[in-house]
Amino acid sequence: KNNSDGKGNSYGCHENYLMARSAPFSRVVAHATAHLITRQLFTGSGKVGTEVPGLSNAEVPYQLTQRADFFEAEVGLETTLKRPIINTRDEPHADAQKYRRLHVITGDANRSEVATFLKVGTTAFVLSLVEDDALPRTFAFRAPVAAMRQVSHDLSLRRPLALADGDTITALEVQWELLERSRKWAEERGFEAVGGEAVGSSVLDEWEAVLADLEADPDRAADRIDWVAKRRVLSAYQARHGVGWDDPRVAAMALQYHDLRPERSLADRVGLRRITSDEEVRHAMTNPPEDTRAYFRGRCLQRWAGDIVAANWDSIVFDIGRSSLRRVPMMEPLRGTRAHVGTVVDESADPAELLARLSG
Repeated sequence: KNNSDGKGNSYGCHENYLMARSAPFSRVVAHATAHLITRQLFTGSGKVGTEVPGLSNAEVPYQLTQRADFFEAEVGLETTLKRPIINTRDEPHADAQKYRRLHVITGDANRSEVATFLKVGTTAFVLSLVEDDALPRTFAFRAPVAAMRQVSHDLSLRRPLALADGDTITALEVQWELLERSRKWAEERGFEAVGGEAVGSSVLDEWEAVLADLEADPDRAADRIDWVAKRRVLSAYQARHGVGWDDPRVAAMALQYHDLRPERSLADRVGLRRITSDEEVRHAMTNPPEDTRAYFRGRCLQRWAGDIVAANWDSIVFDIGRSSLRRVPMMEPLRGTRAHVGTVVDESADPAELLARLSG
């Protein structure tokens, strides 16, 4: 579960965020760019060496992220060539008049659950603030692509990044301000847009704790942040065997960190803190979340898979033995929840009754 083969090829770990179409795209670009560049502090899964043409591994023996080397544009449609920081592949799989999809391709594939939680949670906060135009300051980098690599290559976490207005700022300073604005916004608006109070407040608390630890001593975050945990185990190996970052055994160990087999994975041995249990993971593999349209789709598949000919993000199609198929649109992601349709699905004896009750 990594993002680079060490030979110039990268593969993504994409994220998708549903946003209000009413938010101007220029505002989305301005603020999301700054966050995606600077969140690498805690989303990076660590990488030995670099794959930037013209840079040697001696210059960048280790960096925060696996993806930063592969971005070449600020905004664009591509995902495999000329990769942009902001991807414009806008497929909301919902009412396109109401929603847009922000397709994020910059993130690493994390082994740490906390890092994944922060990657998605902090971005959800920033985009919610963008929707509400609640970010008065725009961090416009003079050269966004260069800034992205500079953050990833800077293990001190303190390199000044050049802004378009001639000022400079560090990635930590950007993240502290985004956290402060997010807390203020949540106090005024609540947590509904970011998963509810329990989830939203946990994101803010984890965000603050990680930034404080990274600022004081990154090793304090070794139980939550992949690049720190990986660096610690690789550095210990180097110290024991008297080798450097260029030793092929170090690169092999870096790859082993990402191995998904528990008996092989280094990530499973370094004490990464979990926020889920094995039981919760097993349950989620076969049971849809109850607070989105996935509940309706998942329950229909559990009960009547033989009568369903197609199921997609935004519709489900039944064959109930009549001359035409019956399509149920699901254009609203927050409809079709257990609270909304749970009783109807549970009480219907077959798909025909379900469709009759839904249309009635």
